[in-house]
Amino acid sequence: MRYQSIYRQIRILGAVILGLPLCAVAAEFDHLHLATSAVSEAVKWYVEHLDCAADEERPKIVTCGKMDIEFVARPSIGGSQGTGINHISISFADVTAKMHQLEAVGVSGAGVRLQRFDDGSTLKTAPGLGKHGFIFDPWGTRIELVQDPALLGFHHVHLQSVDPKAALKWYADVFGGEPASLNGELNGLRFDGVWLFAEEYAEGTPAPTPERAIDHLSFVLGNLDDAAKQWRDQGVDVSDPTLPEGARTTARRAFLAGPDGVLIAAVEAGWQGVEEVAQEVQQTTTTAAYDVPMTPWGEPDIQGVWTGNAAHGIPLERPEEVASDSLTTQEAAARRERGTLGSIWGYEREWRDTTLGYDKLTPSTQVAMIIDPPDGRMPAMTAKGQEIAASTLDYRTNRPLAAGPEDLSTWVRCITRGLPTMMMPGVYNNGLQIVQSPGYVAIQAEMIHETRVVPTTPKPALDGKIKQWLGSSRGHWDGDTLVVEVKGFNGRAQYQGAGDSLTLTERYRRVGPTTLEYSFTIDDPTIWVAPWTGMFNFKKDDDQYELVEYACHEGNYGMTNILSGARSKERQMNEAGGN
Repeated sequence: MRYQSIYRQIRILGAVILGLPLCAVAAEFDHLHLATSAVSEAVKWYVEHLDCAADEERPKIVTCGKMDIEFVARPSIGGSQGTGINHISISFADVTAKMHQLEAVGVSGAGVRLQRFDDGSTLKTAPGLGKHGFIFDPWGTRIELVQDPALLGFHHVHLQSVDPKAALKWYADVFGGEPASLNGELNGLRFDGVWLFAEEYAEGTPAPTPERAIDHLSFVLGNLDDAAKQWRDQGVDVSDPTLPEGARTTARRAFLAGPDGVLIAAVEAGWQGVEEVAQEVQQTTTTAAYDVPMTPWGEPDIQGVWTGNAAHGIPLERPEEVASDSLTTQEAAARRERGTLGSIWGYEREWRDTTLGYDKLTPSTQVAMIIDPPDGRMPAMTAKGQEIAASTLDYRTNRPLAAGPEDLSTWVRCITRGLPTMMMPGVYNNGLQIVQSPGYVAIQAEMIHETRVVPTTPKPALDGKIKQWLGSSRGHWDGDTLVVEVKGFNGRAQYQGAGDSLTLTERYRRVGPTTLEYSFTIDDPTIWVAPWTGMFNFKKDDDQYELVEYACHEGNYGMTNILSGARSKERQMNEAGGN
């Protein structure tokens, strides 16, 4: 247990024993309750980037100075900005160095998004706080970095209010707190060294905190029953003290409705958080026989709107460090969150379809997509394959500045993702709509809105003279399985190095009322010494999922900005080289 927590509890209990009035006890900050998509990833982020400390005995909690941050895995309806708790603050010995360190991390992966001021800078000087800047965690919490040698670690909670003075008075009347001024310039309340500040919200009434990134803040005190009675006498809306399900100790909790929609928890001394309840995982495979429905013309019916959201995060190859045949629920959740953050972290979490809690499908526990070879790894590459792989790695490592649109990828240019890439689950737009008619199956992928029309009755053989981005598809039914052979690729949207010599064989098999098994066999003898096969599942979601227009915008503002940015960087490089 944390020493500062023990000291704080002794102070509170001592005051109760001495019979002092509740407000004289000066209840202290205990923790903040933050929403996240994956608790384990949030703990890692705060430990790595904000120097907080993890607690092996309390896996949902990190300690930042004198404050605990408790994470809960659940959906959020938005970030902390615009709510009654605008942001939290952490103090560092050298805030300039810390900000530069975080800026170097960037927003890729589970990175750090910096907020820039109007002049483009990341640091400014503010009354009382001195030099300060803002960042965001990947789940929407706004965090202010300050430099206060007198209070390193967690520094303050910053409220937004229609009446800041009245809000601070309310907290002083209800929880005590010492009115003070930081450096003689910024007025607030001190709770055992941690500050509480409030500023005016100029856009009306702040949004309530429940269900947002910062759900609530919490105070600890000695006698919760007496406190609840006193608060009710003061006209404060407070719930009855209860022991929540999953509580790690016998300490109880009550909730108060604070000013400006701020939810506040009051906990008894000894509070150690709540255990995380494991999510129930929908299995990605099935062994039970399934009687596939048939179309009126006698073919297996695989029609509907499907989504690959549950499969997002499954790596192509089996990771060498994974020995088991299936992940645990927690491992699968953490893996998908890493994949979500690593894909388009710069987007707000509301845009990420695979964020846990938004998507009703729990993550697949499948270890890897490759099922053949049995070790889950690609077969050895040919000499040409090795050469192409080395060239690709060199290009990605030393990527030249784009001279024109043609130097950018077909994905950025909104042309195609290629095959089988267009089938692969990503962080968003994983919809797949299948429509059938006698002799044909139409398969539409949501990302870049590509539709393939696959004949399922005999057609003339492919002679290979016509090359296309997605090749030419020929399908047939093998029992309940739609088998599609694709040849005639133009090689301009390669997959893992495979180009115009690729033969792709796809298999679509409905293995349950809501499960479509998709497998793909890659055969390119110029790249690999043997073919290999991958597999994952789509889930049927006609009720919730809808394929809407994919309005690819990169050819508008995006393309202009990419190329103008490249020219600007070239000028900087030339000036730095003295040319």
